[in-house]
Amino acid sequence: MRRPGCGALLVTAAAAWPAAARAGVPMSYLSGSGTKAYPVVALTWGLAIISAAVVIIIAVLLLWGVAARTQANAFGPLNAAVERTSAGVSWITIGVGISSVALVVSLIWTVAVLASVAMPPKPPLTIEVTGHQWWWEARYVNPDPTQVFATANELHIPTGEPVRVVLHGADVIHSFWVPALTGKTDTIPGQTNETWLEADRAGRYQGMCTEYCGLQHAHMMVFVTAESPAAFEAWRRAQVQPAAAPANPDLTAGEQLFVLKCGACHAVRGTDAGGHVAPDLTHLMSRQTIAAGAAPNTPAGLSGWIADPQSVKPGTLMPTLYLSGPEIKSVRTYLETLQ
Repeated sequence: MRRPGCGALLVTAAAAWPAAARAGVPMSYLSGSGTKAYPVVALTWGLAIISAAVVIIIAVLLLWGVAARTQANAFGPLNAAVERTSAGVSWITIGVGISSVALVVSLIWTVAVLASVAMPPKPPLTIEVTGHQWWWEARYVNPDPTQVFATANELHIPTGEPVRVVLHGADVIHSFWVPALTGKTDTIPGQTNETWLEADRAGRYQGMCTEYCGLQHAHMMVFVTAESPAAFEAWRRAQVQPAAAPANPDLTAGEQLFVLKCGACHAVRGTDAGGHVAPDLTHLMSRQTIAAGAAPNTPAGLSGWIADPQSVKPGTLMPTLYLSGPEIKSVRTYLETLQ
């Protein structure tokens, strides 16, 4: 992928940041991936360096002035009248001149970056993302209705291709942000906003809601998995498929119990569960987390979430169903087949 020439050294410096350090800060905005992220990262480093230089210069001049003032008669008596001198005017002129150059350069650079990342050139893939309290719904749009599907909290995209993201708000204002791939864009009820992202290297990129949206705002994470186009296409084909039919009577009983207790809110395509107010669980086990990152997608995590969601994510809209131990196991065992 071609990287922008402006600020190339800054991007190189960010890329050289040790991988171990980057792994420790998964939501750092000081490094990125893709043609949208690179110019923004360069601008971020550039403005940070300019700002640091300004602070250092002002601090040095201030300390020099204080030190010089303490010297006897360095500037005359403390109560002497201030006089305008050519030396003083020169200092002001030089300072204003340097500041003006820095501000103009920063302004032009910022405007150029904003223009370059405004919209991608005809993205082949569009994802409609809706912010809910407190999870993300992702609907993969396709002209063929049979190829449309929905997932939750974990998006997959092909590497090297721009992806258009259409944002909606279901209840209150949320903000979609994956710092390594794209900036913050609000999801506002009654309004449609758009952004885009692109990753030029495979990986799992973490983001989250950055607009306070209620009790579980901090547990509203989103994950973007970038993979090769072939791997993404394989994932997409699997997601389009309905859930596999239960393979034995125990799983059939688990499916029936799920439809009865959970089907009014959750959907599992291929079954009678057709709810639309909670995440689509058709391929639940293809995700690494549940509850928008609040818990791992493991047998223990699933059991705890089914048994008492309020203990995992207090305030969540998922009610406690008061299932018995055998019922929890039956539902969990069925969910584990939703690959």
